Amino acid sequence: MTNYKPKDFAELLGVSVKTLQRWDREGTLKANRTPTNRRYYTYDQYLQFKGINTENDERQVVIYARVSTRNQIVNNEELSPQEELVQDIVSILHVFSCRLYGLRKYKKQIEKDEEIAKELQDGNKSDRGTESQNS
Repeated sequence: MTNYKPKDFAELLGVSVKTLQRWDREGTLKANRTPTNRRYYTYDQYLQFKGINTENDERQVVIYARVSTRNQIVNNEELSPQEELVQDIVSILHVFSCRLYGLRKYKKQIEKDEEIAKELQDGNKSDRGTESQNS
């Protein structure tokens, strides 16, 4: 059973701590007390306050998850650490190969940029040469 401090419980309900204190005095929502007379609340009190009856609750829990492949479902098989590592490495290789193949459409742009970078490097080298000659 989870116990909540007044501040946390007030945040859970969306009210202020002062409101919880007033409700405790009025009997709207009685707080439990520690041996040192500090207030605390339980999760059952939260459910009761919200009007949720858990004793006769016949609802089912459903999990919804979005995945990229069918192999990633909730009932996934157990893999050994070695098998997980192999799958991780294959995934990494796949990502980098996709990036490499994706660069193909930019091949001309990359070559042009490399030519510009080389020209700039050559220009800087010639500038340095003339500076050393002038010195």
